[in-house]
Amino acid sequence: MTRESMEFDVVIVGAGPAGLSTACHLMQLAQEKEQELTVCVVEKGSEVGAHILSGAVIEPRALNELFPDWQEMGAPLKTAVTRDQVLLLRDEQNAIETPHMFIPKTMHNDGNYIASLGNLCRWLAEQAEGMGVEIFPGFAAAEVLYNPDGSVKGVATGDMGISMDGEPKDSYMPGMELHAKYTLFSEGCRGHLGKELLERFELDKKSDAQHYGVGIKELWDIDPDKHEPGLVVHGAGWPLKDASGGFFLYHAEDNQVVVGLIVDLNYSNPHLSPFDEFQRMKHHPELAKYLEGGKRVSYGARAITKGGFNCLPKMTMPGALLIGCDAGTLNFAKIKGTHTAMKSGMLAAEAMFEALQVGDNGGHELTNFTDMYKESWLYEELYSTRNFGPAMHKFGMMLGGAFNFVDQNIFGGKLPITLHDNKPDYAELKSADSCPKIEYPKPDGKLSFDKLSSVFLSNTNHEEDQPCHLQLKDAELPLRDNLPKFAEPAQRYCPAGVYEVVEDEEGQRFQINAQNCLHCKTCDIKDPAQNIRWVTPEGMGGPNYPNM
Repeated sequence: MTRESMEFDVVIVGAGPAGLSTACHLMQLAQEKEQELTVCVVEKGSEVGAHILSGAVIEPRALNELFPDWQEMGAPLKTAVTRDQVLLLRDEQNAIETPHMFIPKTMHNDGNYIASLGNLCRWLAEQAEGMGVEIFPGFAAAEVLYNPDGSVKGVATGDMGISMDGEPKDSYMPGMELHAKYTLFSEGCRGHLGKELLERFELDKKSDAQHYGVGIKELWDIDPDKHEPGLVVHGAGWPLKDASGGFFLYHAEDNQVVVGLIVDLNYSNPHLSPFDEFQRMKHHPELAKYLEGGKRVSYGARAITKGGFNCLPKMTMPGALLIGCDAGTLNFAKIKGTHTAMKSGMLAAEAMFEALQVGDNGGHELTNFTDMYKESWLYEELYSTRNFGPAMHKFGMMLGGAFNFVDQNIFGGKLPITLHDNKPDYAELKSADSCPKIEYPKPDGKLSFDKLSSVFLSNTNHEEDQPCHLQLKDAELPLRDNLPKFAEPAQRYCPAGVYEVVEDEEGQRFQINAQNCLHCKTCDIKDPAQNIRWVTPEGMGGPNYPNM
């Protein structure tokens, strides 16, 4: 069946902070110059914010530029940070608090806000729609469209109503082609269309290998007597022995805290389970003292693009831009990516508007974006923290932390050296028989929980009779190669119980429970053979996060 098409000046893939900031700023510029623009945002979640997951402590620098009067406008940033605490968990009982003077400046949170990034995106979407942007939630951009000259033409949304065996059902509805003069890709970490563009246009040919973490987060209602609005707690150490990473616990409004763990995906022990590390971490007295007697109300997980400046690809190509976490603009030294994603989108808006204002019909490479980026505070901030991640990877937590203290607090990120880390995360796994097995305690149902009850709290849902969106390049590889060599690590690195090795009367089989998928992309990143390819499922599928 022939797909219908719609024409726009700009199409934006992904209603996250980068994409929505692009849309808002484009319309601001158009209104200033009294120029008409047609701008469309497609979002695979059932609503804006449904798939947004972040800590989040938000630095308002970009928001101040986008909407200087955001407080009067009612933006959902209400809880200012009042106190920072950084802990080193020495073991399952003991901890050391890092004196404030020894904390890298990048981790100071004066002037920042504890907030739900999903709610901020919902608010940004309201502003964008109020200025004339068309936002289509529930429509997943499934395919990049190209012009005959190879430039990006737009995207096509996925077909709806396809059965598991690939046949149209009674509910079949073909996807729509969205053509644009310029297309913005802001899918978030490890966007599947972004991956295609990186390869097709060789955008990452001159950058270091990208690095990732998986962030696992819960939202809790706690005893009001234990609640300290504005308290930000970061930490590292126990229980992570075979991986680097760190935890966070933020006191938001309404007697709620968000607690989570980020595990760097360059770990080597295939027996490690990030989900189970997080569950046992909550039993440490420094976290349990807040959570005991409370109620867990939401759960989610998301991969994080954390390679930083050295891993940034070229972000321009004919007819398109790659922005936000799709490109990797997160500043891991600050553990923040919202303000950097928003700024990248605002710069993209300025570059596109400059071209469109002179009657550009699209398809060109917006080299003016690169110039604007290099002259912005975004470039300066990311460049000054370029050594943060590589130092931790090369030297470990203690020596790497000392290096970063000297680099950031004494030299202001201007040390005349640049560290590199070029080994991909998936290539770090060692064989299962060369690594110690990890025995995780059973969850107690009070502080720690199992995967399936956790997925239930994420409101995850997929139409079951649809093609599996977790594609295996080689269906035999998990049992043939990954199981004997790595004890099939997908069973453990997935935080949603999607992958199982099942034994029955017919023998072993590799089972994919795609309906559990949180869209975190960890499998696409960590599979040692790079055999799993994550693509978009039918629109509206996936989690539906409230206040996350």
